[in-house]
Amino acid sequence: MRSFVLGLAATLVFAGPSFAQSTTTGKATPQVVRGSSAKHPVKKAPVAANRPNVVRPSARAAKQKRTTKPETLRGSRYGGFAPAPSGPPPVLDTTSPRLLSLVNFNTKEVLTVTYWLNGAYHRQALDQLNHFLRDTRDNGQTEMDPLLFDVLWHTTRIVGYGGSIEVLSAYRSPSTNAWLASVSRGVARDSQHMNGNAMDVRFPGVPVFQIRQAAYSLNMGGVGFYPRSGFVHLDTGPVRYW
Repeated sequence: MRSFVLGLAATLVFAGPSFAQSTTTGKATPQVVRGSSAKHPVKKAPVAANRPNVVRPSARAAKQKRTTKPETLRGSRYGGFAPAPSGPPPVLDTTSPRLLSLVNFNTKEVLTVTYWLNGAYHRQALDQLNHFLRDTRDNGQTEMDPLLFDVLWHTTRIVGYGGSIEVLSAYRSPSTNAWLASVSRGVARDSQHMNGNAMDVRFPGVPVFQIRQAAYSLNMGGVGFYPRSGFVHLDTGPVRYW
């Protein structure tokens, strides 16, 4: 009997650690499972976070693309989107007679006239210019702004040009301008041409970039740059560049 009790006690002594070990191992197993499960959100989180990063640049690019086109269109029509000129203003000749030699691109008419002499504009010369720069579509004419001739003359002096100036467009009647605006996006419906203070010109043999830079430096009105068509727009409206 005594040996049986001793044998049973020995059995309980050795079984205790085994039971404790299996219980500890059992507790550890769910921890391993939970740890494995917990890793999934960690791995997914960066993926989920990265998805907006891929979309956001595309959205910004799409937004920029949508806004650039109207701004470019407005810039080409109304100006104000080209960089302003830099550097000191040019020294202008305010004493020499001001002579212009013009060729009407549409009618092939030519005119050479001294419109300013001894500190004053000459009425007869201005009348000649008003007729020469008429709307060639309906022969309407207006009183052109004499300051426009000064802008043109000073521009020729800055670039050192002494030849004939090709005039592509000057005064436009409201009906002509409305027709042009209906067939060309580059024509403003409230164009300065209708006010008699705008001209589209070329200096044969002179790069249009140089003409633009010279007109820029005067800071006397609007300057439009059309390199593909090979001309520069000059006007005495608000100072702006495109």
